[in-house]
Amino acid sequence: MNQPLKRLLDRAVSEGGVPGIVAEVRDGRGRWFGSAGVADTDTGRERTPQDRFRIGSTTKTFVATVVLRLAAERRLSLDDTVDEWLPGRVHGHGHEGGKISIRRLLDHTSGIFSYTEDPEMVNRYENHTPDLLVDVAMAHPPAFEPGADWAYSNTNYILAGMIVERATGQALADQIAQRITRPLGLDGTYLPSGADPTIQGPHPRHYTKLMNPAPDAEIHDGTELDSSMFWAAGGMISTTGDLHRFFHALLGGRLLPPAQQEEMFTVVPTKNWIPDTAYGLGISSVTLPCGATVWGMGGAIFGSWSYAYGTRDGEHMVVVNVNGDWANGPWDDPIGIFTDAFQTEFCTGVPGR
Repeated sequence: MNQPLKRLLDRAVSEGGVPGIVAEVRDGRGRWFGSAGVADTDTGRERTPQDRFRIGSTTKTFVATVVLRLAAERRLSLDDTVDEWLPGRVHGHGHEGGKISIRRLLDHTSGIFSYTEDPEMVNRYENHTPDLLVDVAMAHPPAFEPGADWAYSNTNYILAGMIVERATGQALADQIAQRITRPLGLDGTYLPSGADPTIQGPHPRHYTKLMNPAPDAEIHDGTELDSSMFWAAGGMISTTGDLHRFFHALLGGRLLPPAQQEEMFTVVPTKNWIPDTAYGLGISSVTLPCGATVWGMGGAIFGSWSYAYGTRDGEHMVVVNVNGDWANGPWDDPIGIFTDAFQTEFCTGVPGR
């Protein structure tokens, strides 16, 4: 039993007010899974290791891995411009696809406006094709010239997904399955097709306050969600165990050749994002309050927030998920809970189990 981490999970529910939370730890001593709260507030069902949940922006790590595999096969180059693969797609209001490389998409130094910053426009449409999402972004000026700064943009990964499909002639979901999930046996991990709003297999309800920070804000059931709105930027579904296997393989150098591995882990400082982070190609590092640095990715989407981080070699990993998108009491949001969880696991020096 990992008593310190279990106490934190219990506090996340009792003090933070989250519906339910799970954490799974894997290291040289084995595996520990813990939970608190519920998967369903109506039935009281507890959360389980088999539960699938939306992983939000952790999708980006899968997409970047596919792109880097294609680069290793010389089917594309990270120095190729967006215009070389998607002619004329990035233009207007100061956007110039001929000046933006694939690398700048993957590390968020493109300057391209993030379509999710214009939710009013996105929500006007029932069907969210990648082209539509890019069109929403192109209606706004870029944040800066390519390479001049850093800004998190979901449009970058919509474009990266489109380039994967153009380079391979296959759907992005099929490329992720072919290159990552099937070889690693990630049976609970997939990118939904089209606008499929369901989560296949066992899953918790996903509760959302629709980004309203008020403690008494109304809670909605966001389990069914139009995943096409997020696609390559945040549409995937997974489990704690699958995320462990994926990041253990990725961090351990078993998914990418050395040259592409070095590219992925070449980081730049972030700005106006998560504090104390740096960003590579679909991967990020977090420096914890104790000074330890962990590697992985996090994801936030309506009703589900996740963190999957560990040591640089992937031998000690922690995956945490909350089936809600808020936290009260000592925490401003679930990221505060996650930071405390990683501080507990990586900084105390006390064996957890």
